Amino acid sequence: QVQLVESGGGLVQPGGSLRLSCAASGFPFRDQVMSWYRQAPGKERDLVASISSTGGTTNYADSVKGRFTISRDNWKNTVYLQMNNLKPEDTAVYYCAVRYYRGYWGQGTQVTVSS
Repeated sequence: QVQLVESGGGLVQPGGSLRLSCAASGFPFRDQVMSWYRQAPGKERDLVASISSTGGTTNYADSVKGRFTISRDNWKNTVYLQMNNLKPEDTAVYYCAVRYYRGYWGQGTQVTVSS
């Protein structure tokens, strides 16, 4: 049974930082591309970043390039999203995702950027 459990969200001021974590189980984590998505109120769920199975290749949405970093620890079955210089427009629910025969999502973690 595939499980993805996100953590690390919260309320932060503009310019601040947060580190999201996603603990994965139920599939061969080290063989799968992992991704982070986000969904703001009233908007579609958008891809934020993805990372290859070895961690050697990463991709980012233009809106977060230079501010966010995706990484993974294949020994801990965990993927991370380090978010720096946060902006109010980064406010959203952030989801971890994997495609393993079909798409799976975590329950999401709320990130709110506000002064």
